[in-house]
Amino acid sequence: MVSRLLLLRLFEAFSIQRWNDRIRPVELTEMDKQGLKAMLAYIFAKIEEEKGHKIDWNYIIYGSLFALMKNIALSDIKAPVLSKIKQDHPESYKELNKWVVNQYNPLIQDESLIERFDEFLNRDETVDNINLRILKAAHKYSTYREFEIIKMVNQPSKQLEKIEQDLVTEIKQYFDINGLKEMYMKKDLFEAINLIEQLRFQTRWSQTPRVPRTSVLGHSMLVASLMIFLSREVSACDKRLYNNFYAGLFHDLPEAVVRDIISPVKRATLDLPEIIKEIEEEVCKAELYPKLPKLIVEELYYLIGIGIKGGDEYSNRIKENGKARVLFENEKISEFNDDKYSPLDGKLIKLADEIAAFLEADQSIKHGIVSRHLHEGRERVRLKYIENSQINDVNVKEFFLSFD
Repeated sequence: MVSRLLLLRLFEAFSIQRWNDRIRPVELTEMDKQGLKAMLAYIFAKIEEEKGHKIDWNYIIYGSLFALMKNIALSDIKAPVLSKIKQDHPESYKELNKWVVNQYNPLIQDESLIERFDEFLNRDETVDNINLRILKAAHKYSTYREFEIIKMVNQPSKQLEKIEQDLVTEIKQYFDINGLKEMYMKKDLFEAINLIEQLRFQTRWSQTPRVPRTSVLGHSMLVASLMIFLSREVSACDKRLYNNFYAGLFHDLPEAVVRDIISPVKRATLDLPEIIKEIEEEVCKAELYPKLPKLIVEELYYLIGIGIKGGDEYSNRIKENGKARVLFENEKISEFNDDKYSPLDGKLIKLADEIAAFLEADQSIKHGIVSRHLHEGRERVRLKYIENSQINDVNVKEFFLSFD
């Protein structure tokens, strides 16, 4: 099971403020930035794949996690300064990357993951790599979206104009990535991302004071990151890792159009969860899905559990003969750990979702911001997994006991 200390390190991204030398109408955090970037990278990569390019999805997925890990470690260095070090002092930049990896050595026992992290940070950028270009395109555009948010409330200045000019120049260098170009030209894809980005503005646990505040977008990125570690723990095949990561990333996607509804309200009546789910599907089909490429919509249905008989987003599922089905209680998902089955650990998505919620409550309580809602939410999750400690071959009891 992923360690308590590693998760607390990842959780720091909710407290890392971006553009904090400017007036900001909303909080812009590192976790939110990486969440939007990961979603953009998925959409850009799917479009390129449809056009015939070979996509290394493991590179895209791990690259999304590693960018988050690196930026947490280097949060005190502004991006322009880091770029200058990289450009003018390459040897010092390599030493800095080595230092970043060493920060995670005590937190991650998985040596092959540490090696992969090191290789990613010290990659050869002179080699033509569409996967890296997709990640960079997503990085540039997600930064540009943040700039568009702050531009509206900051006094016009030559410095602000230069920032915008530099960002636009950098974005245009990636116009070979079709999705990025569509976004910049503000076509249908832009409208879809504009809707999805509403997750940035939705605060979780909205009925109670809490520190740090977390958005639905950032929460989704934390869940997706958790799914990488959980997938490695069960030796997931490539397709299972892919499904788990993107199911985690998009598990709250419908909330972009119907907003986050807190769990106690969802459970107010026996049939309310099903009613809310039906409404979410209807609104998404009317307002969001028509703006996304058909291929992406079809895959999202499977990832977030739409139209799967007898199941939902938290059901273990596979595909047989091209059709999705929920696994029966007597079937172990480990028996279908093969790309041909396209396995998806719905129960682990639920676990990751509740671990993230647990951390949100726990860390606020540790910071001295306490409420009945936070205490009850924390204890409900903790007791649930201490009593039911084995989820898809992952033992979670020790993890929750480590917070006592």
